[in-house]
Amino acid sequence: MISKIDPTELALNDKLVYINRVTKVMMGGKRLSFSALVVTGDGNGHVGIGTGKANEVPGAISKASAMARKNLIKVPLAGTTIPYEMRVKFGATKVLLKPAAPGTGIIAGGSVRAVVEAAGIKDILTKLLGSSNRVNVAKATMLALRQLKEPKEELARRKPVLKVEEVISGD
Repeated sequence: MISKIDPTELALNDKLVYINRVTKVMMGGKRLSFSALVVTGDGNGHVGIGTGKANEVPGAISKASAMARKNLIKVPLAGTTIPYEMRVKFGATKVLLKPAAPGTGIIAGGSVRAVVEAAGIKDILTKLLGSSNRVNVAKATMLALRQLKEPKEELARRKPVLKVEEVISGD
């Protein structure tokens, strides 16, 4: 149903959203590693997020970037905004995305702003409820954008077009 998007055909820009230093206590002391959250998008309706873990920061970022390119989705846009309001819950995070009039700008913060900007949405109102964990907020925003459907395609799916003969004959 969902076709894979080839990242080599797009001019993608990566944005590092968050780096977390993780410490594991071992018998010989503490062992450090890093996790990174990266958002990638072309600013024209394609966006993806990825997380990566490694012992060094650059390794974590490159893994997260590769994961983001694998998880690209196409976001239906209505001009410079989204077609309709979306509410999504992911874990303890709730995200509300609302279309906005042209010229409003991006009313969002943190991970939501990074994902929305990478997708190429210029006007949107957002509200974050519940947990503000940056990774879960980014995943909730992606889930909301993934669930958006093109209004014309959705109407065509719901109401099959009647043929002229069927209307005349009454079948």
